[in-house]
Amino acid sequence: MTPLSPPEPCNSSGEIRRVGVEIEFAGLPPRDTTALVQELFGGEVVTVSAHRLKVKDTRWGDFVIELDTQYAHPDDALINAGPKDDSDLERHRHQARVDFHTRTRELIGDVVTGLVPTEIVCPPVRWDELHELDALFEALRVHGAKGTNDSLLYGFGLHLNPEAPSLEVASILDHLRAYLLSAQWLREQIDIDITREVLPHANPFPKPYALKILEPSYAPNVDTLIGDYLEYNPSRNRELDMFPLFAYLRPDYPHPLFHHKLVKPRPTFHYRLPDARLSEPGWGSAVEWNRWVEVERLAADKVALTERSAAYLARHTRSPVTRWMDKLRDWMGGS
Repeated sequence: MTPLSPPEPCNSSGEIRRVGVEIEFAGLPPRDTTALVQELFGGEVVTVSAHRLKVKDTRWGDFVIELDTQYAHPDDALINAGPKDDSDLERHRHQARVDFHTRTRELIGDVVTGLVPTEIVCPPVRWDELHELDALFEALRVHGAKGTNDSLLYGFGLHLNPEAPSLEVASILDHLRAYLLSAQWLREQIDIDITREVLPHANPFPKPYALKILEPSYAPNVDTLIGDYLEYNPSRNRELDMFPLFAYLRPDYPHPLFHHKLVKPRPTFHYRLPDARLSEPGWGSAVEWNRWVEVERLAADKVALTERSAAYLARHTRSPVTRWMDKLRDWMGGS
């Protein structure tokens, strides 16, 4: 599928915007997946640990392939801590701890392989080259990888990390507003798998937050925008996770989530909603990108954004009695 052009195809530096892609799946362990990535895109395979590998120096950069559980991988803090002192005894003790820890995590990974998903974290790809990345999804399908809809036990997702076209607060707010107004449509288009609806990883935004930021008088600076987001969304588990972008804008912001090891500061939106639909021929990152582009088109259309925001506010601020009377009139008119 050909990727659609967004209203702002370039970033503020005039470069073609890029999109990070992450996908989870079952049925193919990390080493087999790594071989597939290298076969398609070249590069050099580097073993980071038993269940985490990289394919370095491809045309786009480095791919990371790993089991999607922290317990299958050595803890960097322990590995990098070093011995308590420079004595031979302490150095040997430290090395013994590292060896035991590394071997234990490797065994855990061996046990859970097949029970937890494999994840590929792709390097940022130009939006107009996403269809070339989709060759990987077709290859995964052919080699037996299983996506979200292959089992009720699978809640696998595809994450897109579109580079923000601008880091100005007004632009970020427009995209947040456009997303809130498009969220239900996106869920219907994707037809979110029931397992992912139950799991908390891509929860919708609370309605009070939508009502706050859709108000036409809401004109925050960056710290107010972040503070209000934290007040209503004190969690990474949102369908559009703003923490990577906010942490990039304010790396020293005094909140624990800004320093969580899973929050990687970057100038992107972290869009977590799509399912990993690997069993569907023709599905891939370009399909989900094209849906995301509808959000950006709304964000760029000031008239439509204002009108739809007003309609949302009018619809969701009516009293229960008014809503009941409107439904009654609709029912009587259709009977």
